[in-house]
Amino acid sequence: MGFVDLHSHVLYGVDDGAPDSSTAVAMLDGLAALGITEQCVTPHQKSGQYLPDWDRIEQTLSQLETQRKTTHPTLRLGAENMWDDVFYRRAADGTVPHYRDTPAFLFEISPSLMPVGLADRLFKFRMAGAVPVMAHPERYQALWDDDELARTLRSSCAFVVDLGAVGGFHGKRETKAARHLLETGLACAVATDAHQLGDLQQAAAGLSWIDKKLGHAAVVRLFDHAPRAILAGELPD
Repeated sequence: MGFVDLHSHVLYGVDDGAPDSSTAVAMLDGLAALGITEQCVTPHQKSGQYLPDWDRIEQTLSQLETQRKTTHPTLRLGAENMWDDVFYRRAADGTVPHYRDTPAFLFEISPSLMPVGLADRLFKFRMAGAVPVMAHPERYQALWDDDELARTLRSSCAFVVDLGAVGGFHGKRETKAARHLLETGLACAVATDAHQLGDLQQAAAGLSWIDKKLGHAAVVRLFDHAPRAILAGELPD
């Protein structure tokens, strides 16, 4: 059926991702060449930096659909929600942007600061039927040497590692953490987190590392089966 990418910044002109439509179309072609058949587009929702109006996001998605030359990969709208004051407000009133037509939502936190009460908040999301999806857990310093904390968080959310980090392009410490999360089974999925065309080569290198070190079955599980389960409302083991 092809791969499912849970995290990208293909929508153009709304954050630090694709700057224009031609780049976005080229990125979609490159993502399709990686074998991706469903592409989640997850523009930043970040207070004080990238907080594009949702109508603008919808309009850009509609425009991209008309500007692309093929229908592959199919697109699903989501968002990368920073765990900040805007997120807290939306969580309180039930308006956190999810992956469209799913109970799952993507979030990130500050690399150097673990939010107070994060584990408890994630547990409450799960009890309410949501599926929290943590973007690039390899970046978060509190998890670098604390597998116990990682297991606690992982019990209530999905860890989705960036393929570029697996491939060795995001820093030595991040690469070590990404590979450790994969080797220990704490990571349940991988994603491109593509912001530009060059990120696709980095993602391919990450897939190659997984295939070589963990086997092709791991590639399929991490980039096909688990993402599909998440979008179906399940938290993979």
